Amino acid sequence: MQILQGKAVSPGIALGTAWIYHPVQVTVAPEPVANPQQELARFALACADALAQLRVLEDKVRLDTGEENAQLFVAHQLMLQDEDFQQTVRDTIDGQGVNAAWAVNQAGALFAGQLAAMEDAYFQARAADVLDVTARLIAILGGERTEPAEQPAGEAILFAHDLTPSETVQLDRRRIMAIVTLKGSANSHTAILARAMNIPALVGLDTPALPTQWQGQHVIVDSESGRVYLGADSATTRHYRYKLSQRQQERQRLLSVKDQPAITRCGRRVNLYANIGSVADIAAARDNGAEGIGLFRSEFLYLGRQELPGEQEQFAAYRAVAEGMAGQRVIVRTLDLGADKQADYLQLAPEDNPALGCRAIRLCLARPELLITQLRAILRASVYGRVAIMFPMITAVWEVWELKQLYQQCRAQLDNEGIAYRPDIELGIMIETPAAALIGDLLAPEVDFFSIGTNDLTQYTLAVDRQNPALERYDDPVHPALLRLITQVIDQAHRHGIWVGICGELAANPDMSEFFLRLGIDELSVSPAALLPLKKTIQLLDLREK
Repeated sequence: MQILQGKAVSPGIALGTAWIYHPVQVTVAPEPVANPQQELARFALACADALAQLRVLEDKVRLDTGEENAQLFVAHQLMLQDEDFQQTVRDTIDGQGVNAAWAVNQAGALFAGQLAAMEDAYFQARAADVLDVTARLIAILGGERTEPAEQPAGEAILFAHDLTPSETVQLDRRRIMAIVTLKGSANSHTAILARAMNIPALVGLDTPALPTQWQGQHVIVDSESGRVYLGADSATTRHYRYKLSQRQQERQRLLSVKDQPAITRCGRRVNLYANIGSVADIAAARDNGAEGIGLFRSEFLYLGRQELPGEQEQFAAYRAVAEGMAGQRVIVRTLDLGADKQADYLQLAPEDNPALGCRAIRLCLARPELLITQLRAILRASVYGRVAIMFPMITAVWEVWELKQLYQQCRAQLDNEGIAYRPDIELGIMIETPAAALIGDLLAPEVDFFSIGTNDLTQYTLAVDRQNPALERYDDPVHPALLRLITQVIDQAHRHGIWVGICGELAANPDMSEFFLRLGIDELSVSPAALLPLKKTIQLLDLREK
């Protein structure tokens, strides 16, 4: 038995047969063309074919894993249609008199290289997306297939040098038990898709190559420890089969508490809500016993497209979520664009430090028409459920005053138009900057609730870029400074008679549940998959014990 180490990017345990994936290899070389105009026409036709294929993948992913992941292939369509990319290819064909495949290859290498050279790990990972799009174009131009050339015969552990997002979603997920690659990162879209598809995955396997003799060997992947057991012996196999059976039994035990409230043994209750990124996530939230939606990330309506979503489109989405939660609280976070979430059609000015730039409510206050459209849509949807509104990236009281003025302006508009809305909508703010945490006593009288966003609060308090893997050791979500701020915020909220929740990743940490409940937290909002384990943890707590 050989034990290899990798980096876990999607959790789980899997047993299966090693299957070494060999992608379609297309050789590209510069070839002179006699008629550049004819080659430009071939390029245009290939783009049209690629666009159609990407739309099919978008629909497939939307059906399989939801709207948020489908936006990846909307982004691929935008990359394909990007005018700079298109013009670079056309200039190469026309100016150098070479074949379209070579021109696409060169343009892809240029743009991918620019992204790979950036300091931000998120943008570095986007280089793989550019190469995925260009590989599709090159295959079409060469008359090659764009879907995986082979599929596994049985329950397989897929080994690959690397996988593109397109390859990942086109593999037969019924037969792929786990994914192991030599390259890749936790920020890659392939890793994100693996998590969404509930496929255990490891990247960065500590081997320089994939020997052909691995093919067909019995393999166990433990993506919690990051280990791969190649040619697993009988004792190791028995151990992991037992662990899998235990997990299945635990899942059944967790499902038994789905419809029970989160109440400790001493009678302390906390609301457990779900964080979602699209309308499609409502099903997972309800299946896992969510008592409400603590964070509805509205950015999905704005990303991966070429124009702003209109009021009617937004209204339909908010209404669907409100109706889907059947009267339970749904907190819509107003658009949080900027930083790592860019929409080209907004034509935002480049910033040296976008995480500290014109993002979230700063963008909305600079361009109030964006927020007015959104607030009108949310107000209209409020009659179909219990909707609340939450503003992100607050640092000062005057920001809240101006946001509330825009909100009242929208109410007045709807009154004049005779359009109904609920008059009792709660208004809240995210506490995700040290400034907001330190003036909670000034902010609390202005709103109905606080929601502590521990992800950004950690980043801003500790001066740590969450996207930079080189700073991982400094990204400490239980740093004393952070816990002191959280304690202060909860105390200030309750002193002024408003409720307070936590919607960052720290809320899902079972080791922190007792700490938060002892502080008096009213609500915890986590990913749907984390709801049942967290509820079970809370039900076992007894705050009378020291």
